[in-house]
Amino acid sequence: MKRLLDFDPITGVSCFFDYRGDEVILSHEQDVSAILDANKRSANDDDKTKRGFKNDYWKYATIPAVVEIEWLNRFGVSLDNPAHKGRVFKLLNHPDYRYLKTTSKVHTVSEHD
Repeated sequence: MKRLLDFDPITGVSCFFDYRGDEVILSHEQDVSAILDANKRSANDDDKTKRGFKNDYWKYATIPAVVEIEWLNRFGVSLDNPAHKGRVFKLLNHPDYRYLKTTSKVHTVSEHD
């Protein structure tokens, strides 16, 4: 039976503990619907991207905390590690994670990023 271990009111992430046989399972859940809806609206607003370029900024994505946890556990990619910048953009540009982007444009990174 899954039990709540912790809830972060800032991110909305709940951490659960479950025990199945000899296996301990920690899982994280977050309601990301508002983030994904905002990402979709932004991605469909090309003028927003153009205004961002003119003002020297470009909001490329909003990544929910549960996705950040997934990337760290599954791919070893940390958003806090500057050396992982290229891997972060590669994941963001992958079709499985396009819903995280706030633009329809594609940012390319060099092999050294």
